Amino acid sequence: MLNGALVLVVATMLVKVIGAIYKIPLTALIGEVGRGYFSSAYEIYTPIYAISMAGLPVAVSKMVSESVTLGNYNDARQIFKVAKKLFLIVGVVGTLLLVLIAFPYVKLGDCEDNLWSILMIAPSIFFCCFMSTYRGYYEGLRNMTPTAVSQVIEALGKLILGLLFSKVIIGIGMNMYSAGQPVFGVVCNNDSEAASAIAPYAAAGAVFAVTLGTVAALLFMIIHKKIKGDNFDRTMLVNSPRPRDKKETSKTMITIAVPMVISALITNVTNLIDNFTIRTRLAHAVSENLDFFKETFAASLIGSGTLDKDIGTYLYGCYFSALDFKNLITSITMSLGVSAIPALAAAVAIKNCKEITSTINSVIRICMIVAAPAGLGIAALATPIMTLLYGGTNAENLIPISSPIVMIYGIATFVLALSTPLTNVLQAMGRADIPAKTVAIGAVIKVICNFIFVGIPELNIYGATIGTILCYLFIIIANLYFTMKVSGCRINFLSTIVKPMICATVCALSAYGTRMLLVRFLTFGDPSSRLNGANLSTFVAVAVAVVVYAVGMLLIKGFAYDDIVMLPKGKKIAKALEKFHLLG
Repeated sequence: MLNGALVLVVATMLVKVIGAIYKIPLTALIGEVGRGYFSSAYEIYTPIYAISMAGLPVAVSKMVSESVTLGNYNDARQIFKVAKKLFLIVGVVGTLLLVLIAFPYVKLGDCEDNLWSILMIAPSIFFCCFMSTYRGYYEGLRNMTPTAVSQVIEALGKLILGLLFSKVIIGIGMNMYSAGQPVFGVVCNNDSEAASAIAPYAAAGAVFAVTLGTVAALLFMIIHKKIKGDNFDRTMLVNSPRPRDKKETSKTMITIAVPMVISALITNVTNLIDNFTIRTRLAHAVSENLDFFKETFAASLIGSGTLDKDIGTYLYGCYFSALDFKNLITSITMSLGVSAIPALAAAVAIKNCKEITSTINSVIRICMIVAAPAGLGIAALATPIMTLLYGGTNAENLIPISSPIVMIYGIATFVLALSTPLTNVLQAMGRADIPAKTVAIGAVIKVICNFIFVGIPELNIYGATIGTILCYLFIIIANLYFTMKVSGCRINFLSTIVKPMICATVCALSAYGTRMLLVRFLTFGDPSSRLNGANLSTFVAVAVAVVVYAVGMLLIKGFAYDDIVMLPKGKKIAKALEKFHLLG
């Protein structure tokens, strides 16, 4: 499980680096308003995508893992064939549904400029669904490499084509403006109006690259399957029992998937309502308190040339820039949940209680080992990190608004990061109904809190963080309780949660203190450039924090033998650490 998780973690980190390389220049290229359009397309796309993808990939992974564990290799191949047909249907329905919903959605939300971005991303649902057949199959075989490689290919396609399309569209729009022509049908009297008219089309170009990235990743998976296969030899297949009837396989797959679909439906419809509520409540707060917002965010609004009518969209775009950091660590810990499903399903299939307990404790411990220091570290260095990444790209406008959000979500990262892996644990144990119920209650908490707090002018966009944290806090506590109840295992809270949190706190304090000290002495370089003393101080502070955390975890025996073994040269390192009694 841990080796598979490591492969996915490395791929996820590469994808996030590529994403940062993409989003930072993209934000500079299309501006916060354009980023708002880009993000708004995801508001309607994400719930339909998640509902389309929910259940079936996990069901395929779980069923394949169980079949292989019991020696039913023919059944595993049968599951793949049935899944392809089901995913084909789901992908077509999901794409058509998004196209049909797009028109009333933009009308209802008074955001018709979002239409092009939504239509450009709609086909990716079909390609992602079909690709997930292959990903789920290989994950069930505990081979995470094809999934990892396809994720990187998808990200690279988005990076290269997204920036290219956006730049070309902006160039076309500015040429129209320079020639005195209407910019995409809009008469513009100044640069700000021209930028506002170009933004939705530039965002649509960036979004279309997402679709093309999924096409490239799907082609890789198809080619890989044809060349590499699944490593089942003739002897294994001959000695394997006949596969179940296709109808029975379909019925089992759908039965496993339905509770997950319900959970995804609740989550994503709530997110859709939630995002819609944030935008409408923010727009209401701005319209009722325009002078307050213009005064509070004067430097950012003037510096970015944001029009009064775009203030709400601008703040929303800044909020989504901060969400890149909120989702950074959670996307890494999600990999652990994906890798845990086949391992835990196999243990459940042969009723290996010791393996079940070990796997669940490993999932929680590794999540905390990664999420706690990373989250608190990001919180401690929120402004310096954003300055490092966004420096020279209107940083003085974006950072004052986004960095407090980054800090708040950084502190709560360990709560957010545990959510999906614990859900996967319950799904692998055949209790996907429990996350559906806990998510439903958490969703109600989230919507109510956002409706209340975002509408308060003094909190505005920052009020959105309150509902998110309270929602996930409830889900984590409830899922932890039911995980222990269903599995009958005891979670070692000292080794899985307390020790990582203690060391993570020391890690964050060391990062903050180191940077505060160094920035006084390293004063070289232009502040508007990334090559200056302040940014070097940030790099050094991060390096010091990593060392402090690693040493601290070793001193209090926070690492287990299995945690070290999964690393490159892990066995040698683990044996050396055991000699000095540094492993728990």
